[in-house]
Amino acid sequence: MRFQLTEEQRALRDTVRQLLARRFDGEALRAAVEAPVLDRGLWRELGAAGFFALRLPEADGGVGLGSAEAVLAFEEAGRVLLPGPLLATHLAAGAVPGAADGSVVVAAVDGSGLVEWLTQADVVRGNAHGAVPLRSVDPLTPLHRVPEAAGAAVVAGVRGAARPPGAKGSRTPPHAEPAPLGAADPTAVLLTAAEQLGSAARTCELAVQHARTREQFGRPIGAFQAVQHLCAQMLVRVEVARAAVYAAAVTADPVDIAAARLLADEAAVRGARDCLQVHGGMGFTWEAEVHLHLKRAWVRTHRVGGGTESEDFLAQDLATGVDGHGAGLRTR
Repeated sequence: MRFQLTEEQRALRDTVRQLLARRFDGEALRAAVEAPVLDRGLWRELGAAGFFALRLPEADGGVGLGSAEAVLAFEEAGRVLLPGPLLATHLAAGAVPGAADGSVVVAAVDGSGLVEWLTQADVVRGNAHGAVPLRSVDPLTPLHRVPEAAGAAVVAGVRGAARPPGAKGSRTPPHAEPAPLGAADPTAVLLTAAEQLGSAARTCELAVQHARTREQFGRPIGAFQAVQHLCAQMLVRVEVARAAVYAAAVTADPVDIAAARLLADEAAVRGARDCLQVHGGMGFTWEAEVHLHLKRAWVRTHRVGGGTESEDFLAQDLATGVDGHGAGLRTR
């Protein structure tokens, strides 16, 4: 199986990157940090470009592509720390009028009871009654938490099937099917992993750029072995996570998606920490974007499907591979 991007996929990725470079550059990022108000003009422009309707069938007014293309778009959004309920609006395309073209902003209660951008959304999917604001560590992601009783009533469309739309089946035999990944749509888990991947790639680039230009003792700090090791480890984590995320987008297997999410979360969080290490105290200043990547990565790890939820899912999948007599793992 070939995992190389097609010419059309590369063109899609480049188009999204160019759009975001034009509409959400470093200056716009800093302005968003100072005043976290959703840019409705940018939202509609994303809708016009097909960002939210990528997986919606052409017959329903969408672009008619698949999860692989959505992953590329969300990776680019993660690179620039694009704010807003991107995931909820994307998943609502075709179900909520106006979501596909960006004229309506959609928030959603996820399986963990968190709601991003609740107060600025036009439509909220799920029972958000009694939601209380949280002090988010990420200034670009306003958060609310729904009380436990209300959060349990997640509406269809937020709670997904065991496989993303368009999946052609799982490697897991029916008799050994693991439980669904919490209350999450696996597509939501996958696209969150894509955002984390984009953030990890960006912090790796920032670390390398700083290591090449920052000098100590008359030499670029990139000439020192300790800094080289940090940058090399960041790159390895990014490329491993990229391979896992891209493969999961192709196979649509919930097991692959859970593994990709864990690798992407690790690459984003550890990569941002290592990038801060390379930058030293400068990385913690409000003018630098490095600390914002770390804060966003932390928030994303708390989305449903992250952390121990994916770990438990993978552990259960491994456990169901042991036959009734405990005589070994099933063959995939």
